[in-house]
Amino acid sequence: MSTTAHVTPLKRKYDAIVIGGGHNGLVTAAYLAKAGKAICVLERRHVLGGCAATEELWPGYQVSTAAYVISLFLPEIIRDLRLKSYGLEILPRNPSSFTPLLDGRYLLMGPDERETCRDIARFSTRDAEAYPKYQQLLERVAETLEPVLAKAAPDPLPLSPERRKIGMGKKLRDAAKVFEMYRALASLSDDLPAAIELLTGAARPILERWFETEVLRATLATDAIIGAFAAPSLPGTAYVLLHHVMGEAGGARGVWGYVRGGMGGLAKSLAAACHDLRVEIALESPVKRILVDQGQTHGVQLEDGSVLEAPIVASSVDAHLTFEVFLAAHELPADFRGSIANIDYASSSAKINLALSEPPQFTALPASAANGGLGPHHRGTMHISPTMDYLERAYDDAKYSEPSREPILELTMASAVDDTLAPPGKHLVSIFVQHAPYKLASGTWDERKESFADRCIEVLAQYAPNVPAAIEHRQVLSPLDLERTFGLTGGNIMQGSMGLNQLYCFRPVAGWADHRTPIRGLYLCGAASHPGGGVMGACGKNAAEEIVRDGR
Repeated sequence: MSTTAHVTPLKRKYDAIVIGGGHNGLVTAAYLAKAGKAICVLERRHVLGGCAATEELWPGYQVSTAAYVISLFLPEIIRDLRLKSYGLEILPRNPSSFTPLLDGRYLLMGPDERETCRDIARFSTRDAEAYPKYQQLLERVAETLEPVLAKAAPDPLPLSPERRKIGMGKKLRDAAKVFEMYRALASLSDDLPAAIELLTGAARPILERWFETEVLRATLATDAIIGAFAAPSLPGTAYVLLHHVMGEAGGARGVWGYVRGGMGGLAKSLAAACHDLRVEIALESPVKRILVDQGQTHGVQLEDGSVLEAPIVASSVDAHLTFEVFLAAHELPADFRGSIANIDYASSSAKINLALSEPPQFTALPASAANGGLGPHHRGTMHISPTMDYLERAYDDAKYSEPSREPILELTMASAVDDTLAPPGKHLVSIFVQHAPYKLASGTWDERKESFADRCIEVLAQYAPNVPAAIEHRQVLSPLDLERTFGLTGGNIMQGSMGLNQLYCFRPVAGWADHRTPIRGLYLCGAASHPGGGVMGACGKNAAEEIVRDGR
């Protein structure tokens, strides 16, 4: 099944309707269909996948427009839905990280710990000895927390019954989940204080205690701020650091990979699984309203005025769209509406996609022309983030509502390992940029995005001088473009910031962390719910399980 074919709904009544054809929405649809329900998925755009989509922006180039790598996606979803049999192929990256420096040195890191430590030792033998212990700590904490991702979050807070009446069965399940978390944390034993700091603290002091090499600290710190409007010195960034060590879809824990054919390959395999489960998918079918009668949803109205009926609606779009756009204010309790309105969507991410006539040639590590200008370092993420202070200064600009003058750049070139993405000899480079604050002190993003992209290319050219002349095509997605194109409020790629106050039992808001909502039959199944952002699928799977649990 193509991710760009328009499938018209064959009927007007379903057991459940899923809003949004991103990976979480498709996962929810597939699991509900496996449970015997008649499902319809409604996607606003012309292509499936949400942020994990592939689009042919220029002839011969298959572009992963937004999301660009995969690791967090739950292996059990791949098994349950037989996604490999539907064509899903994840390509490993080795090495996985390359950070060039202007003085001609560079740092290469990857899944081979011995090789990584050998490279770190060129900077510091002390850090080379510490790195395996650091990785072991993160992996122990990640292994402890990962089971929490695969279940709906509990609602353990002693909130008033007026906010939500919770039955005894759910109270017992929630108590069991909290106790399970307690036992998991207890199993960390002497590592518990370090684990608590990883869950609540700032990345910078942690990394500065572990390592003395600035380029190593900065390379690791980029994972702490990806998609976050934050500097590594701010509390909460350590959890984002930990979040990126979870997942095994890349072939091993914390190893990120590329999807063959671009990120839309995941959506394509999910759509094929849904097709065989008789899920109906409608593209270019934007929802206007979620229909509610006496506190119970009974379907949706599309923007063309047509109505589809169902006693269950699962929304994979963010909480702002679900509750403040698709529903009228009077249909929700006032305290719930107030909590939804207070969700933090602060964002400072931009995306630049480049079609290049040749690979970037870094002065720190030029590649041989005999291999088409490709080197091993082109397979992984190429970081322009030389020091911790560089990361801090990039945030300082954004803090005052200005784009970073020295932006943090994360480059990936999946065409180095996937020859289906670009014409022979050509390449696609994806640049994830920080910081580009959604709210600007002056001007608009439509006015400023091209000049900001020019500055990003100037910075990159300091490390890879051939890039400007090699650019054949360019797409620039500002935070405003991310909002308009993908329905991401504030341009936030996580559907809401991933601070401690918006995770686990606080996501999307306290008292409603289990995918349910004050509207009977209406559920959240996207990254706005636990466990949050990333191409993970857990939000969709967990929501489907709770819907089935309710017997709906």
